[in-house]
Amino acid sequence: MTPDGPSVSVPHLAVVLNPNAGGGLALRSWPRLQRELTARHLSHELIREDSGDAALARLRALPPGTAVMAVGGDGTVGALLPALVGTGRALAIVPLGTGNDFAGLLGLRPGAFAEALDRLNYQPRAVDALRVTVVQGDEAGQSFVLLNGLGMGFDSDVTANMARAPARLRGFARYAWSAVATIRELHLTGVTITADDQLLYAGPSGIVAVMNGTRYGGGFRISPDSDVRDGQVNVVAGGDMNRRQLTDLMLRVLPGRHLNHPRVHTRAARTVQVRWDAPVRVHLDGDLHGHVTELHVETLPGAVHLLNA
Repeated sequence: MTPDGPSVSVPHLAVVLNPNAGGGLALRSWPRLQRELTARHLSHELIREDSGDAALARLRALPPGTAVMAVGGDGTVGALLPALVGTGRALAIVPLGTGNDFAGLLGLRPGAFAEALDRLNYQPRAVDALRVTVVQGDEAGQSFVLLNGLGMGFDSDVTANMARAPARLRGFARYAWSAVATIRELHLTGVTITADDQLLYAGPSGIVAVMNGTRYGGGFRISPDSDVRDGQVNVVAGGDMNRRQLTDLMLRVLPGRHLNHPRVHTRAARTVQVRWDAPVRVHLDGDLHGHVTELHVETLPGAVHLLNA
């Protein structure tokens, strides 16, 4: 018996390896992961592609009963979601990326292959996903499916500035270095946020996140109340604040103790609309997607079936 019931039969796995994930960690770790798969007699095939589009095309050509094992970070998982949502394909996650935030929510640890693979015997769990539509911005008219969440303003600028961080830093340490650098360049922009068609906040802001998962940036618990099975997203927005106040807020975000802060506005909802007075940078599941002035988010309840949740 497993924590969720009797053991289940594990389907044939398409192991999608992102060779660039974690600065090459995923590629270097493949021989050890392959040994673990073989030792458990798990039927599998390797899909190794440098681009998410190429991996997605190969997945879509596979038989419907083939499950997907994403080996990489949040961006790797996000790139594969179009082949999972609405198709019945199940997903397993082996975290080997930079942040691994959605995997962290599930309690999966980078490099803990035995634990991740043993969980394949659990009953699959249906979890929510998000559909994000860019109404106005660099990718206007395009829609994206996410599993963890998105950020606009400060946290997206942090993601962009991570390229400037020392190469030796990984995960949370890399994010923290970039966060300090970004605070020095804080810029507030007017924003209007509605949740389920009700006004949540209107005014100057430097940071807005819409989350399905609880954390981003390698461990910052931006949305500790999120539940990936409740059919809702959680929007978290910062109000008018200066650099010192933002620094204090981010220190509260790390352990998830910021939701009662007077400058934080948050709500759970099925849909969220965000409109900025000027373009701001956006990241989707940790991957930068240019600038936006307006976007719409809707929840896709139970859209993804996880094999090792």
